[in-house]
Amino acid sequence: MLLFLLLGGWVVMALWNAILPVVIPIIKVVSYWQAVGILLLSRILFGGFKGPHRSGEGHRPPFFWKEKLAQMTDEEKEKFKEAWKSRCGRR
Repeated sequence: MLLFLLLGGWVVMALWNAILPVVIPIIKVVSYWQAVGILLLSRILFGGFKGPHRSGEGHRPPFFWKEKLAQMTDEEKEKFKEAWKSRCGRR
């Protein structure tokens, strides 16, 4: 994680300084530590610190709803469809 942060800071700094001041003249060049700060801030705001995906609470395998629907009776499927129609509206 630390290596990613240090290397990522350099990448952010290089890209920022190569692109943004040229494209938008009011943007200034950033230092290495400012780039590390930008990287950390973007992780907090947009990505969080979740780490790799793990099977656990709140995580469902792919095709979860397809399997769930396959196990429902016809009456349960109809009730499920009506509930979603009332939530999402008819098209």
